[in-house]
Amino acid sequence: MSKTRRTVLAQIAAFVGVLGFGTQARAATPTPAATEGPFYPTPSMRMADVDNDLVKVMGLVQEAGGEVIILNGRVLDTDGQPRAGVRVEIWQCDMNGKYLHDGDSRDVAYDAGFQGFGHDITDAQGQFRFRTIRPTVYPGRTPHIHAKVLDGSSELLTTQFYLADHPENARDRLFNRMSDSQKAQVTMIFTAGPDGPETTVDIVV
Repeated sequence: MSKTRRTVLAQIAAFVGVLGFGTQARAATPTPAATEGPFYPTPSMRMADVDNDLVKVMGLVQEAGGEVIILNGRVLDTDGQPRAGVRVEIWQCDMNGKYLHDGDSRDVAYDAGFQGFGHDITDAQGQFRFRTIRPTVYPGRTPHIHAKVLDGSSELLTTQFYLADHPENARDRLFNRMSDSQKAQVTMIFTAGPDGPETTVDIVV
């Protein structure tokens, strides 16, 4: 093998090594925690249809209003290994800014076609998937989706996901408590997918 070829291969190997190290370093950083907020729906408040599709409520013809999105991700440990069989929950307000919670007493009609709360169980690769709506503004907050990760009855993390470059982010106190790198971990960036806009947010616990 020529010296030039050996040099090129060595450079490629070094580059791949750097990529691998970078991925591991990112995976080793735990996802920042965030407050649960006042509107985490207790089991008695939730709809009977509790699955990973928040846009379609069982027994109703009309689907939820708002822009439908797909939220994908993985749950990983701090070594970058997948966490299989853990429960990922999300909850958020509907397109009108109303939560599925008895404590949200504002005089705003709730979208009965929106499930409001859902869960998924991670597969062998730690993957989860939700069909929901792009989060909307709630009074005093930037748009966000709440998320909770549980291993059995043990809560591993509660956090929130945000929209990239939303103008309300700059005025949101919870969003601005985080460092730039923490913000990046919980920011949703969308691409076009076969079922509409998609985003991927990995969770490290």
